[in-house]
Amino acid sequence: MTEISDTFVVEAGSSIAAILKKAPLAPLESRILLMHALQLTRIQLITQDERNLDAQQAEQLSALFKRRLRGEPIAYIIGQREFYGLLLEVTADVLIPRPETELLVDLALQHLPLDASRQLSVLDLGTGSGAIAIAIAHSRSDVEVTALDVSAAALAVASRNAARHLQPRHAPFQLMQSDWYSALGERQFDIIVANPPYIVVGDRHLTQGDLRFEPQDALTDHADGLSALRKIVDGAGAYLKDGGWLLMEHGYDQAPAVRGLLNIGQFQEVQSWQDIAAIERVSGARRKA
Repeated sequence: MTEISDTFVVEAGSSIAAILKKAPLAPLESRILLMHALQLTRIQLITQDERNLDAQQAEQLSALFKRRLRGEPIAYIIGQREFYGLLLEVTADVLIPRPETELLVDLALQHLPLDASRQLSVLDLGTGSGAIAIAIAHSRSDVEVTALDVSAAALAVASRNAARHLQPRHAPFQLMQSDWYSALGERQFDIIVANPPYIVVGDRHLTQGDLRFEPQDALTDHADGLSALRKIVDGAGAYLKDGGWLLMEHGYDQAPAVRGLLNIGQFQEVQSWQDIAAIERVSGARRKA
């Protein structure tokens, strides 16, 4: 983000139209902050553009602009982000859900039978905000979903998101504090999904853009970017049912290495899938039946 002065002040009595004209942010970002501060929909913002802000609203909006001009992600400022059609709470305790991760949800749903004669189950490792797990459970109300995270703060966010979007009609949805598989006992699942920390330690992107504000332990393994993926692959055999699938998101250049891990683990049908930018973003395979 280009360095811009963070001293932009919204004057009391300013109209929405005037603020949008003067604001030193991209128009979309300015509109989002205005919608949040004034609790307006997009249509209301357009139709009420001559509305004037009172002193309290102007002060609140100035504070929001200041946070964004200092680089803080929009999602953290307004406290939410849409993922898979669901509006999710996000805080600085969790990663901001991204569109490319929706591929992981798509693949999990594709690999779940529609006419199963038994209860199906999915495990989400490192759930964070609960985005992946809740999207799967919301899409397939007949599937039991278990979501794990080592962070109690992240699980609190995920719990609130689950309460918001999942109804009693849904199959059981469980959140557990766990360091990867450690709290699972002998349970097994039809599908395991994971979006683990995979950025290599020292990568310059960790000090740029939104990543500066996101929880570092959820972004990087503080090693070669593959250590968490290795743990997931190494442990998956014990927690997958026969013929079950392991699906993992990874970095833009890590697909060959992850396929190698899966081949070493003697999984079947090892493959990678491209995201919306045509980058191999998810790799996975099936446990031998």
